[in-house]
Amino acid sequence: MAKLDIILASTRPNRVGLPIAQWVETEAKTHGGFDEIELVDLAKVDLPFMNEPHHPRLGTYVHQHTRDWSATIDSADAFVFVMPEYNYGYSAVLKNAIDYLHNEWKYKPVGLVSYGGVAAGTRAAQQIKQVVTTLKMTPLFEAVSIPFVHQLIDNDGNLTPNDIMAASAKDMFDELVRVSGALRQLRVQAG
Repeated sequence: MAKLDIILASTRPNRVGLPIAQWVETEAKTHGGFDEIELVDLAKVDLPFMNEPHHPRLGTYVHQHTRDWSATIDSADAFVFVMPEYNYGYSAVLKNAIDYLHNEWKYKPVGLVSYGGVAAGTRAAQQIKQVVTTLKMTPLFEAVSIPFVHQLIDNDGNLTPNDIMAASAKDMFDELVRVSGALRQLRVQAG
């Protein structure tokens, strides 16, 4: 049984990330490659700025919010980060959420759905790859990059995806399923 966590990495009021993440969730369900799909909204997870006294590698968490976050991430086999680009980089809330944990991320693939203006969030996507590989995650080449995102959001906050987005999402989910399966033995061995 394979579980996918879709992590929404924007907490900004009036964010466009929520309809994008909901669209990603719908596409994942339509794809059918995962038995369980969970949309994890970092605005609702609401982790304070890193406040654990011990290194995450130890897994000795003293706060309940960290234990809950650990259980969420540990239960997933693959991830999709739905991420904006802020000032040529990824959001601080995503970095904080990643840094809370260590072993829970290991040997799991991550697909990136980035959005923004002309660059479609691709600079943030490139930067996050350095971070996730340090945690032994596998970032995929297949991604969804959404340029001029505000042109796809109507006045009611609804997203109108285009054919390129849908095709890119399918390719990303196909690869997430393949890579997650290939990494499964490493996850088992890591315990």
